[in-house]
Amino acid sequence: MASSSSSGLTFKLHPLVIVNISDHYTRVKSQSQPPHSASSNGGDSATSPPPPPPRVFGCVIGVQRGRTVEIFNSFELLYDPSNHSLDRAFLEKKQELYKKVFPNFYILGWYSTGNDAQESDMLIHKALMDINESPVYVLLNPSINHAQKDLPVSIYESELHVIDGIPQLIFVRSSYTIETVEAERISVDHVAHLKPSDGGSAATQLAAHLTGIHSAIKMLNSRIRVLHHYLLAMQKGEIPCENSLLRQVSSLLRRLPAIESEKFQDDFLMEYNDTLLISYLAMLTNCSSTMNELVDKFNTAYDRHSRRGGRSAFI
Repeated sequence: MASSSSSGLTFKLHPLVIVNISDHYTRVKSQSQPPHSASSNGGDSATSPPPPPPRVFGCVIGVQRGRTVEIFNSFELLYDPSNHSLDRAFLEKKQELYKKVFPNFYILGWYSTGNDAQESDMLIHKALMDINESPVYVLLNPSINHAQKDLPVSIYESELHVIDGIPQLIFVRSSYTIETVEAERISVDHVAHLKPSDGGSAATQLAAHLTGIHSAIKMLNSRIRVLHHYLLAMQKGEIPCENSLLRQVSSLLRRLPAIESEKFQDDFLMEYNDTLLISYLAMLTNCSSTMNELVDKFNTAYDRHSRRGGRSAFI
């Protein structure tokens, strides 16, 4: 593998590709983990080395305009690690389906996961050259390094170099930039604000805010219960009566009618209606976006016969 590419191509990578590869790896890793019962048995299971992390494979699609290659999306591939072969029927089917929805997108290369490019990766790279004569290789490193500030993503090209008098294809690293659209920026911002909760799932900022309110109400309820039990015990004569404490409780109870005023009801109903209005507006926006996507797909599917010139197939 060479240090840098000399092709002069400019690569633009969209965040959707990184999210797809990460999601693909997470699903495969969770499915390949052994059951908890097997790992809980003592003895050999405790001393056995952990299984190697799984590798995932897929294709990246996008467009190439002159010397600029823009990678928009990706899809998964069926790969047989025993003989390093791809399921060509599955690849052709996915290629046909994506071509119907995104007629301008072409297969630009493939992706995988790992710390570095391996020798077996060149076999997959050569297998895709009948679709794209110069495919790109997107490699995502799934290991977490908190000290690393750059994205753990590398893009490789293949170049023909003469090594020991024999021409060979090798991987060369290429630089890239992150390109986003408005929808991707919203999605990435939503993903960036996800954080694990106590139950192990992910909660947004709204859920975290509601969880804080729930904890505060739960604490207030517990303190009221303690005070209630104390007053009952005082009424039954189980504990001595304290006039100072009764005066504090009486002063606290006199504040309760203050929230039953007409101004409180008006402010409460106004804020409640504003919350409902925002919820309905978000729902209408979501429905409008879904309807817009449906109309675009409908036009793409049924207006193809009216176009002139046709579309070129994959390379």
